[in-house]
Amino acid sequence: MNAQDLPITQLLDGARQFIVPIFQRDYSWGTKQCQQLWEDIIRVGLDETSQSHFIGSVVYIAAEENNAAITRWLLIDGQQRLTTIILLLTALRDRMREIDNAGGVNENPLTPDEIEDYYLINRHGRNERRYKLHLRRSDQDTLVAFLDARALPLNTSSAIKENYDFLRNLVDTSDLRSVFAGIAKLVLVDVCLIRGQDDPQMIFESLNSTGLDLTQADLIRNFVLMRLDEQEQTELYEAIWQPLEASFGQRYRTDFDKFIKDFLTLQIRPNTPLRSNETYRDFQRFYIESCRTHEVQTILEKLKRHGQFYVAFNLLHESNPRLKLAFSRFRNLIEVASPVVMSLYECYQINQTLSIAEFVEAIEILESYVFRRSICEMQTRSLGQIFSALAYRIESNTPLESLKVALSRQGRQRRYPSDSEFRFALETRDVYNTRLCSYLLERLENFDNQEPSDTSRYSIEHVMPQNENLRAEWQMMLGPDWQLVHQTWLHRLGNLTLTGYNATYSDRSFEEKLNITGGFRDSTLRLNRFIREQEYWNAGVMEVRSHSLADKALRLWKTLEVEPGVVRQYELIDHRRQAAAFDINLIEFDTAARNLFEILRPRILNLGPDVAELPNRRTIVYRVYDFFVEVLPRAGRVSLILNLDFSTIDNPTNRAEDASNYAFFFHAAERGGVIFSINSPADIDGALHLIRQAYVQAVE
Repeated sequence: MNAQDLPITQLLDGARQFIVPIFQRDYSWGTKQCQQLWEDIIRVGLDETSQSHFIGSVVYIAAEENNAAITRWLLIDGQQRLTTIILLLTALRDRMREIDNAGGVNENPLTPDEIEDYYLINRHGRNERRYKLHLRRSDQDTLVAFLDARALPLNTSSAIKENYDFLRNLVDTSDLRSVFAGIAKLVLVDVCLIRGQDDPQMIFESLNSTGLDLTQADLIRNFVLMRLDEQEQTELYEAIWQPLEASFGQRYRTDFDKFIKDFLTLQIRPNTPLRSNETYRDFQRFYIESCRTHEVQTILEKLKRHGQFYVAFNLLHESNPRLKLAFSRFRNLIEVASPVVMSLYECYQINQTLSIAEFVEAIEILESYVFRRSICEMQTRSLGQIFSALAYRIESNTPLESLKVALSRQGRQRRYPSDSEFRFALETRDVYNTRLCSYLLERLENFDNQEPSDTSRYSIEHVMPQNENLRAEWQMMLGPDWQLVHQTWLHRLGNLTLTGYNATYSDRSFEEKLNITGGFRDSTLRLNRFIREQEYWNAGVMEVRSHSLADKALRLWKTLEVEPGVVRQYELIDHRRQAAAFDINLIEFDTAARNLFEILRPRILNLGPDVAELPNRRTIVYRVYDFFVEVLPRAGRVSLILNLDFSTIDNPTNRAEDASNYAFFFHAAERGGVIFSINSPADIDGALHLIRQAYVQAVE
C-alpha cells in the first residue's frame, strides 16, 4: 500500500479513470453534505493564510494490468466526496463558459476547457474511458449528460441532478476565483493498494468513518464482492446481488439488514439471539466457513433464494392469493416470524414436500398460536426466539407434521394455549384495550364469509356506552347493579362490535341505537346480527353473545391437533440424536459394575427390535417411545430406575423398591416409580422380570 497526502486537483490530473465497483451503493450524498463541503471550500478559498483543507481519503486499486494509455482504478472508498467534487468542477466549468459566451471577463487561472481537460475528461479516451470518473447505473448516465452538456436521460439519477443544481446555484452567486482557490486547496490521503498484497475490504472498513453511514448489508456486499476480480464481481452482482437488493424496493435500507440477520439465524442456529449491530461480523464468520466447502456463487444463490422468501412474506410479494392473505393476517400479529416462514418456503419451493394447502395451514396454525397467547396474556417478548427455535425443528421431509410436533412440545411457558384457556380469556378479559381488538373483530366478521366486508372504515363500538354516567334508560335496562355490570362487561367481547356510525350512536339508549338511521337494525355486518335481534341489552345478553363469539373464535383460531404417538416418535428421534454424541464405552463403570452391565445389556436389547439404547454422560437410558429403564453405574453394582408404578408391579423377588421413598438419584436423567439394585449375576433374572414389565407397558 502506498499512501500520501495529495491535492484533489493532482489526483484528477492526468490520463486516468476512477471506476466505482458495480457492487458499491449508488451516489447518495444530499444537499446537507454538499452544503458542508461547499462551506469548507469557500472558507479556505477566501483565507489567503490557509494552505490546505483535509477532506478524508480516497482508496483505490488497479482494475487491470495498468499498461494502457489511460490507467483505470477501482475506487474502494471515497466515491461520495469525489463525485461531489466532480459535480462542483462541472458546475464551475459551465458557469465560466456561460460568462465567456456572454462576453464577460474570466479572472480564473484556468479556462473552462482547461478545467475540463485536467479534471473531468480524458480527451484522448474512447467510449467509457473518456471520463475521469465512471459511476454505476443511472448515476453514470446522468453524470455523463452534465459532463457532455447533453439532455438528461429518462432514468435520471435524482441525487446527481439535485446536487448539480444545488452546487450550480451556489457557484452562480459566488466569486469564481474563491471557488477554484478553495478546490485547489483540498487535500486528501491518497491510498493506492497493491493487488495481491493488500486486503481492500479491511482497509475500506478502517477508513470508512466519514460520509453517510454504511448499513450492515453494504458492508456485507462489499466484503463478498470486493474479493473477486472485476468480471466475476460484475457477473455475480448483476445475476444475484442486484436483483436481490431490487426486490426490497424502497424497503431496502430499512429491511435488508433485518433479512441478513434472519438468514444468519437460520444458518448459524445461535444459542442466543444475534445482535443487529453484529450482523456484519456474524456474516463474515459464516461466509469464511462456508467458502471452505462451497463456491461463492452457491452461497450467494442461497442468500438470494432466502431473500425472495423474505420479501414474499414481509413485503407480501407472494403471488398465490391464499398464501398472501394468510401472510397478511399473520403479519398483523407479529414481525419476527421470518426464520420459520423461510424454512417453510424452502420445503414448499425447493424440496417440494409442502403443498400450498399445507403451507397455508402452517401459517394459520402459527397465527392461532400467537393470537391465543396474546389473548391469554402469555409472554410474547420472546416470540423471536420461539420462532427461530421452531424453524430449527422443521424437518424437510415432513414440514407440517414436524411444525405441529414442535409446537406441541413447547415447555409450559411457551405452550400453545388450550381451548379452555382461550375461551375463558375471550369471554372474561378486557379485549378493548388490547392492540389486537380491531384484528379480533375484523376476523370474526369475515370468518367463513365468501363476501368479506371491508372493515377498514369501521371503528369499534361499545353497545353499552363507555360513559360511566349512563342515561336512565341504560340504568333501568341493566338493573339495580348497573354500575357493577357496567364495570364488568364494558370492555368484554360480548359488548363490542364494529360500526361506521360510532359518533352517531354515542351514549344513546339501546332502543335508539337499534332504530335510528344507520342503527343496528340497518347494519349489514354479520357481527351485528345478534344485536339487532335483541329487545334489550344486559349482562345476560352480553354473556350469551360472548359465548357465541367464543365458539366462532375456537373454529377460527383452531386448537393444535397432533397425535400423541407421532409426538413420541419425534421425541425418540431427538433422544437418538442426543445420544449419538456419547460413546457407551466411555461411561465410567468399575470392573464389577461393567461385568454386570455386559450381562444385562444384550438381554435388554433382545426384548424387541424397537428398543433404543441411548447413552448420556453418566447413564444409559432404554426407550421404545417412552423410557422404560435407566441403568446407573454404582460402586460394585448397577442400579435400575424403571418406569413402573410400584403399587402395580409383579415383584416375586421382593427386591424392588418404591422410588418415592428417595428424594433423588445421583446422575439420573429420568424419573421412574421403581428402583432395583443388581449386586451379582444372580440378580439379573429378577431385574429382567421387572424390565420386561416396563417394556410391555411402554410398547402398549
